[in-house]
Amino acid sequence: QVQLVESGGGLVQPGGSLKLSCAASGFTFNGYVARWYRQAPGTERELVAWISSTLGLPNYVDSVKGRFTMSRDNVLNMVYLQMNNLNPEDTAVYYCNAAKWWSQGTQVTVSS
Repeated sequence: QVQLVESGGGLVQPGGSLKLSCAASGFTFNGYVARWYRQAPGTERELVAWISSTLGLPNYVDSVKGRFTMSRDNVLNMVYLQMNNLNPEDTAVYYCNAAKWWSQGTQVTVSS
């Protein structure tokens, strides 16, 4: 059974950091482009970061560039999203994705 299980969300103050983890089972992450998305209330789901299946180099949308770092661990079959200098606009449910598979989502709330 294919699953993406996410962890690491929570409440953080502006300027704080969180690290999201996404564990894959039933398939191998490094055979696919892995992506992180987020969806804030009343908005469409937006792509935040992705990492290729070949070179393994991450890419970011402009709004998170320099603050977020995506990485993958092919041995553990996991991907990560390190989020630094968070601001209230980063508040959303975050999802990891590979091909047609999605994680359950985890809430990230940035608030003082």
